[in-house]
Amino acid sequence: MVCRRNRGMNKEKKGIVILGSTGSVGVNTLSVISQNPERFRVDGLSCHNNISLLIEQIETFSPKVVSVSEHQAPALRKMINERNLSVEVSEGLPGHIEVACYQNASLVVAAMVGAAGIEPVMAAIRHQKTIALANKESLVLAGSLLIAEAEQNGVQILPIDSEHNAIFQSLRDENPDHLDHITLTASGGPFRTLPKTRFKDITLEEALKHPNWDMGKKITIDSATMMNKCLEIIEAKWLFRIDPNQVKVLIHPQSIVHSMVTFKDASTISQMGTPDMRIPIANCLGYPDRIISGSSFLNLAETGTLSFETPDLDKFSTLRMAYDVLALGGGSPAALNGANEVLVDLFLKKKIPFIRIFEVLSDLVQQLKNLKNSLQTNETPYLFEINQISDAMSADGWGRDFALQAI
Repeated sequence: MVCRRNRGMNKEKKGIVILGSTGSVGVNTLSVISQNPERFRVDGLSCHNNISLLIEQIETFSPKVVSVSEHQAPALRKMINERNLSVEVSEGLPGHIEVACYQNASLVVAAMVGAAGIEPVMAAIRHQKTIALANKESLVLAGSLLIAEAEQNGVQILPIDSEHNAIFQSLRDENPDHLDHITLTASGGPFRTLPKTRFKDITLEEALKHPNWDMGKKITIDSATMMNKCLEIIEAKWLFRIDPNQVKVLIHPQSIVHSMVTFKDASTISQMGTPDMRIPIANCLGYPDRIISGSSFLNLAETGTLSFETPDLDKFSTLRMAYDVLALGGGSPAALNGANEVLVDLFLKKKIPFIRIFEVLSDLVQQLKNLKNSLQTNETPYLFEINQISDAMSADGWGRDFALQAI
């Protein structure tokens, strides 16, 4: 054991870039890096607006390059000059792409929220960076394109999402041909036991109170609607190259079993751990090694009962939508995602009620079905076939427009 540890200490540090460093995944990634200073160095950071936190990260981790939104760049440069820091500042989408492709980094943590993260991720793949993926939307919008590009460039995509990371760990060293199905577990969010008739009265404050996880606002609302699980079903289809019918969902309120894999011999393997994002992050940063995450160890005696239940598809219709848009194909998942981003933003601004998210998304899926059944796709071919990133972005934009018009 001593020899192994010494060899690890002498290795050159792995260069890490974090896209979305001020979000919950970015902050937790830097926490894991702090636990393993002999293994990693931070080469690049990016964020949208939170430059007060970003400047603290720059002072602590000394990245070579950072990127922020155009309107925040002047203020960040001023702060850097006042502190006599040495770091290159880029801005906007070109800046995020520059950070993602930073020459000396070998691993990119893709934690930007929403569709904005897709182009930096694609650029990093083309520069043959290993991707630690926390941005669901990249695969939801353009899974076929990203996976094809990753295979062409020999790039490995490591999933940070706790559920997909659990599947990744459970499948490790197993023959993929032996797989029967995977099961994504879901906490059920804050409204698992709330009757559907009460959904019209749900407040923003109630929706932001997740029972188990400490996450950003957008993903917390997605958990409350279970849209996060819808996106994860789509993501799993691409990550593990499986048929959507092989992806199942099970409610597990304790969030201890993060997901399961069932093989043809009826054996089921699961990954368990405390609900702490540092565990899957550490798995990705250190892969194939196991490294310190900083998380507490699981104590099943203290945890007590682990329970499971079938999801209520009537109450959480978002789960059905995943299979609907995957069956429609092309940019349909991107359209669903785009609409959801708009609706969550409106709900966070208290401009629409919680129940309206379900109603508009349901209408969107029905409209997509109507378009495909009527073969009226000449004006919107990208909704049912994507051949390039611009197709995915067009489909995403169509979904956003649909949601805005519906509201």
